[in-house]
Amino acid sequence: MSKSTQIHIGIDDKHRASIAGGLSRLLADTYTLYLTTHNFHWNVTGPMFNTLHAMFMQQYTELWNAVDPIAERIRAIGHFAPGSYGQFGKLASVSDAPLTPPRALEMVRILMQGHEAVARTARELFPLVDEANDQPTADLLTQRLDIHEKTAWMLRSLLED
Repeated sequence: MSKSTQIHIGIDDKHRASIAGGLSRLLADTYTLYLTTHNFHWNVTGPMFNTLHAMFMQQYTELWNAVDPIAERIRAIGHFAPGSYGQFGKLASVSDAPLTPPRALEMVRILMQGHEAVARTARELFPLVDEANDQPTADLLTQRLDIHEKTAWMLRSLLED
């Protein structure tokens, strides 16, 4: 990197690298959950089909729209965003979708656990982001946490008797 293209945004190289690593895990979790949610949208069956098919579409659309801002934040702080299934598989804490589509309520349980896992990944980054005084990343994380926690609550509600 030439001197004229060095990054001088008030966050040192070490913090930017650590934040990019955490955001890369968040991106991998988000993309993996997106793919699982889209899979379940295609393959859900049973008496709750219409409700779950529509809900899963809303959820995978939201997740799809989330991956770009996460990747762009990684780029804005000077790092390359992961973008392959191999990289995502190594970085993600969210499990891949089962090979055989589960029953509808098991899909709901898997997605609820996935949203909780993504929330944990986002939350783990806050101490580092706070230490680096990185408000744009903090804002992104706050938005993601709000969505994942609300979605997990809504999915959890479907599992109650």
